[in-house]
Amino acid sequence: MFNEIEKIEVSLRSTLANVVAKETGNIFWMTDGSLFANPNKFNRTMELIDKEVNNSKEDFILHFKSKYSNAYPPAWMLVEILPMGVVTRIYENIKSNPLKKKIAACYDLPVPVFTSWLTVITLTRNSCCHHARVWNRQYAINPMVARKMKRPWISDAVPPHRTFYEICIIKWFIDIISPHNDMKQHFLSLLEQYPSVDYKAIGIPQDWQDEPLWREI
Repeated sequence: MFNEIEKIEVSLRSTLANVVAKETGNIFWMTDGSLFANPNKFNRTMELIDKEVNNSKEDFILHFKSKYSNAYPPAWMLVEILPMGVVTRIYENIKSNPLKKKIAACYDLPVPVFTSWLTVITLTRNSCCHHARVWNRQYAINPMVARKMKRPWISDAVPPHRTFYEICIIKWFIDIISPHNDMKQHFLSLLEQYPSVDYKAIGIPQDWQDEPLWREI
């Protein structure tokens, strides 16, 4: 899961930084309070940005500090050093709904579903990061789904609070980011490697390969 989430994270970071910079014409948009809806959330984000910028040992941050007089680096630099949870909160706090729609549309999702799935991806990423148990977890978050999804999705046979649902969300993003990917093959190999694992504990329905999302085109 972490292997696939890494790809999603790179895509999300670059999409957020670049789309907003292009649409606003402001490469320093992440530190521009006028672009955000909630001033208190923005101020908390700025505290985290200050901490990361001040403590960063990344070459590109040190180079920026030595060469430029701007108070903060541009968005495409900041997005590289901020935790994924902070990146998610930055998106949620963007004031312009058309701008949020444009970002979410890059992944064929409406804003509420995209926001919900960002949270799922972030929490799952953190679980993987800390080597927490994932396979038989029951998740408290109920991921949102659009009434009419723009791409093949899954049926109600997949329980929304189990790990397989999270894997399906990951695959949605991967299919957009990397068409013709080999995620299904890796997943099948993993299941074959551990045949004694309880499918129900993971939330995998018996005919999961017939689900639209997983069906071979």
